[in-house]
Amino acid sequence: MAEERVHSEEVVLAEEANRVRLISLNRPRQLNVISNRMVKLLAEFLEKWERQEDAELVIFKGAGRAFSAGGDLKMFYEGRSDDFCLEVVYRMYWLCYHIHTYKKTTVALVNGIVMGGGGALSVPFKFSVVTEKTVFAVPEAGIGFHTDCSLSYILPRLPGYLGEYLGLTSARLNGKDMVASGLATYYVPSEKLDELEKALLSLNSGEENVIRKAIDKFHIDVQEEENILNKLPIISKCFCKESVEEIIESFEVEGLNKGNEWISPVLKGLKRSSPTALKITLRSIREGRNQTLPECLKKEFRVTMNLLKSVPSGDVYEGIRALSIDKDNAPKWIPSTLEEISRERIDLTFKPFSGELELQVPSEGDACRWEGKYEHSVYPSLKENK
Repeated sequence: MAEERVHSEEVVLAEEANRVRLISLNRPRQLNVISNRMVKLLAEFLEKWERQEDAELVIFKGAGRAFSAGGDLKMFYEGRSDDFCLEVVYRMYWLCYHIHTYKKTTVALVNGIVMGGGGALSVPFKFSVVTEKTVFAVPEAGIGFHTDCSLSYILPRLPGYLGEYLGLTSARLNGKDMVASGLATYYVPSEKLDELEKALLSLNSGEENVIRKAIDKFHIDVQEEENILNKLPIISKCFCKESVEEIIESFEVEGLNKGNEWISPVLKGLKRSSPTALKITLRSIREGRNQTLPECLKKEFRVTMNLLKSVPSGDVYEGIRALSIDKDNAPKWIPSTLEEISRERIDLTFKPFSGELELQVPSEGDACRWEGKYEHSVYPSLKENK
C-alpha cells in the first residue's frame, strides 16, 4: 500500500514563535482524519520540540470543522491485505504514549468534531479547550472496532460508568458535557477562540499558572448547567452490569420510565453496533479500570492487531465498507447476535503476543528516549489467520 501523497498543502502545519510551538491538523475536507503521514509529522515535531530548551508551550488545533475525526478508515480497508497498516498502528500507539507523557506544557483548541482516536490528541493535554461547536464520541463499536488509542485508559476514569456508556453506545457529547465529565478543562465560545490563541502565543511561556490565568479570561463556567452528569445515575445503574446483554436489558427497562425518552435513540445506536465489538469494548474498558497507561496501550495494540487480522471476526472491514466505501449504512455482522459470541473468541482477541511482537512502550516510571521508538521491524502479518 502506497503512503499518502501530499500535493499543494501538508497534512500538518507547524509554526515556531519564540517559546511557543503551534501544530495545525490540516486535512479539513477529510475532517482531519489521522493518516500515516499525519502521525509521522506529529511524532517528528513533538520529538524535536521536546528536545528544544526554548520550546515551552505546544498548541494543537484542527483546520475547518473538525479537530480530528479519528483514524483514516479507507486507509485500513484498502490496506487489509498487507502489513502497511500495522506499521501505522504501531506509530500511532507510540504517539499516544508520547502525548500522555509529554514533558512540555500542551494546549488543545478543540473547535468541532473530535472522535475516536482524535480524542487521544486532545483529552490527555494539560489544557483542553472546547466550544459550543465541539462534538465528542467514540463510535468504534459501530464499525466493528474497539476503544483504542489510550481510550480504554481514559474512559474508565470518567465519573461513574460514563466510560462504558460512551464506548458501547457511540453517544455524542457537546463541549459543556466534555468539561463537566472531565474530558476537557475549559469551555470557550467559538468566536473567542482566535483571540485566545493570540493571547497564548503572546505569553511566550509554558508556565502553567500563567496559561491558566490567560484561559480563565475567556472561560465560561458550565458546571451548574444541564449536562451529561444529570443522566449519570441512570447511566451508572445500567452500565455497571457484568455483560453487554445485562446492560441492554437494564437500559431498556429504564427507557420505559417517564422522563427517560432520551434512552430510546441511544439504545437504537447500541443495538446497531457489532456484537463482537461491543463485547470486546466492554472487556477492554473494564480491564482499563485497573490498568496503567502502558498496560492499556499494550492491550489495545493486541486487540487492534487481531481485529485487523480478523481473528474474532471480519466485522471491522464490514463496518468500514458500510460506512465509508459503499455507504449503505447496513453492515452485516458475523456473528449477528451477542449470544453467538463465545468467551473463547474474545479471549483469543486479548491474548498477549510473544516477545518482540508486543508494543514496546516503557513500563510506568521507566525513562524513555524517543529517537527511533516510533519504528518497529517485526509485525504479526495480516496474511496470517486469514
